Amino acid sequence: MKKLLLLSACLFIFCNQYAQTEPLARSLKQLNEVLAQQRELDQKKLGEIESFKKLLAATNNNNLPALFKAYENLYNAYRVFQYDSAYNYAKKMLAVALRLNEPALINYARIKMGFSMLSSGMYKETLDSLSAIQISAVPDSCRAEYYALMGRYYYDLGDYDKDQYHTPRYTEKGALYIDSALALWANHSHDYIYYEGLKQLKSGNRVDAKRNFDQLLARPGLTPHQIAITASTLSDLYIQNGDNDQAILLLIRAMIADVQSSTKETSAAFILSTLLYKKADIRNASVCINQAFSDAVFFGARQRKVQVGDVLPLIEAQKYAIIEQQRTKLLWYAGLVTFLLLLVVALIIIVFKQLKKLKRAQKAILEAHHNMQEANRRLSETNEKLNDANKIKEEYIGYFFNVNSEFFDKIERFKKSIDQKLTDRKFDEIRFLVNNINLKREKEELLKHFDRAFLKLFPNFVAEFNELFREEDRIELEDNELLNTDLRIFALARMGIHENEKIAHILQYSVNTINTYKTRIRNKSVVPNEEFEKKIMRIKTID
Repeated sequence: MKKLLLLSACLFIFCNQYAQTEPLARSLKQLNEVLAQQRELDQKKLGEIESFKKLLAATNNNNLPALFKAYENLYNAYRVFQYDSAYNYAKKMLAVALRLNEPALINYARIKMGFSMLSSGMYKETLDSLSAIQISAVPDSCRAEYYALMGRYYYDLGDYDKDQYHTPRYTEKGALYIDSALALWANHSHDYIYYEGLKQLKSGNRVDAKRNFDQLLARPGLTPHQIAITASTLSDLYIQNGDNDQAILLLIRAMIADVQSSTKETSAAFILSTLLYKKADIRNASVCINQAFSDAVFFGARQRKVQVGDVLPLIEAQKYAIIEQQRTKLLWYAGLVTFLLLLVVALIIIVFKQLKKLKRAQKAILEAHHNMQEANRRLSETNEKLNDANKIKEEYIGYFFNVNSEFFDKIERFKKSIDQKLTDRKFDEIRFLVNNINLKREKEELLKHFDRAFLKLFPNFVAEFNELFREEDRIELEDNELLNTDLRIFALARMGIHENEKIAHILQYSVNTINTYKTRIRNKSVVPNEEFEKKIMRIKTID
């Protein structure tokens, strides 16, 4: 009976753990699949923006209402995509509104400017912009947006301070503004239910807040951005309750929605990375923290870059620690093998000393010599493996953070395709797949990965590089081009690769070609040739 109870308890624990881990594994798999499509999704977003720009170019500058609408369309397209552009078009909306001398449009444009600055973490500038709004001249629809924005401003300010003196006061002020906005919205509208839930969450009423957010997530027809905001906010409630597993599932849902809607102004990836880090899921935590950093840099969210900058080194240090642990295990195994080999040799020597006959002694000596050679060979192989492991570690830490996971995913997909076609005996299709492996494209993709990783470390590299040349000799990159060959040669130099042979090998040029590139570029520079690479090496990384 006791054994049956013990078996039942073990089975219950196993099923419970499986029920918790299986949804998480499925969600993480879906997240990685969506991240693989991010480039295409962002291109679609850029195509939408380009169509709005064409409409703007076709708009008559004297038709001020149409011009205001064209700027508004571009502002909305950039609103959660890129701060600089969103703020620029909000300013242009304000300029047109001032020319029209319409107070409602002027205040509407100021609200949009305030949202952009708040999203970028510019709290003082946000308050300055919103304080200039004449609320009496704002219609009810915009007035609700104004009050909600002010509420979010004080809530964000409280979250930023996080102290016992100012945060409660900011939370109280935010609640007052949210109340004003709620009075203007319909009770069953999306904004009413969301902001009422946000107010309850900030006030500590988690039960009512959860009811509101669950009601929203159950609604059909929500946009991906609405899903992301609601799921991300609800995850905070679960974090406060200590239920990190449910919070992770919600944050994955929010992050997927953010990627699908090309939203770069987001906190879901950052929070998700910290929770996965606590669960010791370093691989996925690294993917999320790099996504958060990429989004923060692209959007221009100052406060988010600071937050990510605090966590990113911890996760990457943990990755380094795992590599070091593996290296330590290899050293232990090598030491054990060496000890055993030495022990065998010692035993053989002892046996040899006991032999009386010269012939048997000579035979034993030959065997000992053979064994020692075998031991040296194995030791040599072990040392080679240790050297290889050390080189792999150095290369991995010094290069991309996430290119390995992308490569493994690609190989996994290729393997599954080959396995399926082998099963189906579609040998022609297998040959087609193999022949379609485009090494040139893979090399170009690798260089693009290097460009992105390098520009994360040196975002001002291109601008500072161009400062070394006259205006007419400066490099102008083509659309969607991060670095060209000229820049890439000196980017490698900035990373510490100065030998022309190594640069030629990496970029697949001849050494003479690399020499020609370097000489031509130095000759165009406004600084002396012998000082040029010193100037390159002084280009700083991000703070």
